[in-house]
This record gives sequence, structure tokens and C-alpha cells, in this order.
Amino acid sequence: PHKIAVNLSPVQLGHVDLPRLVHQILLETGLAPTRLELEITETAMISDMERTTHILRQLKALGVSIAMDDFGTGYSSLSTLRAFPFDKIKLDRSFMSELDGGPQSSAIIRAVLALGESLAIPVLAEGVETLEQLSFLRDQGCTEAQGYLLGRPKPVADDLIQLEARTLWTGAAAA
Repeated sequence: PHKIAVNLSPVQLGHVDLPRLVHQILLETGLAPTRLELEITETAMISDMERTTHILRQLKALGVSIAMDDFGTGYSSLSTLRAFPFDKIKLDRSFMSELDGGPQSSAIIRAVLALGESLAIPVLAEGVETLEQLSFLRDQGCTEAQGYLLGRPKPVADDLIQLEARTLWTGAAAA
């Protein structure tokens, strides 16, 4: 049921046949398109908004989700949101790290959450590292977060070993 999120660089986004390449990878791996979320930064979009929007619409037609990554750090976030129907907004981690530094960050987080709600686009807060930050987000109605408090990056092999160990343990317990 989990999604796999992949960051697309401006170079990858400019690939001549990106939608066909993504479709081919989905077929080769057997991954359901609904489980793939492609993340792009606003900076990657603004170099050629019309072309990028066309490519993103083709990718979305495959059934994959498109998320705007690092929201709030670009130059024209609101016009970018208007130009393309994103499936998710990922609020840049800098707002979480500055949450204790004054009222501005908390006001911006609240405003982005309200914007997401009014546009029916879920907002994910990046960079959650403390229970206080997570509690603040919950109090504001934010339902998605990521950061070191919730999990640290690790090699895929580690996940597979843990999954196998869990399977063996639950299988042994059931026997």
C-alpha cells in the first residue's frame, strides 16, 4: 500500500521522452502507477513552464502522482500551483527548523496548510525532527510528515533484512 517517491532533477525532467521511460520502468518492475510519486521542485518547472506542464500531464495520465517538493523556497509557488494540478505539496524543511525561531514560520505553515486544504491538495511537512514539531503539525491538522523523528534513510537491504526477520518471527510465533 505504500508509495515510492522519486525526486526528478531538472535534467531528468528535460529528458525528451520521460513519460515513455517512466511507463517502461513501470512495466519492467510491475509497480502499479498509483504507487509511484514523482517529486519535482518548482525551480525545475520554471525554466520552461509550458513544456514541463505538458510532460507532467503525460506522467499523470499514466496514473502516477506528482508532488511539488521544497514548496516555499522557489520564486513563484502560487503561480506554479495554478499552472499544474499537483497531487501533493511538500512544505520545505526550512519552515520546521525555524519553527521555534518566531511566529513567522508557524504562520507560514498554517497558511500553506490552509492553502492545501482549500485546493484539496494534501500537504506533507518535511524536516520533522522533534515531538514538539509533530505536535504542532497535528494541532494544525497536518496529516503527513517526514523527517528524522519518524525515520532515517537506510539502505534497502536493511529493510529487507528487517522484513525477513519480522516474517520469521511472526511465522515462528504462529507455528
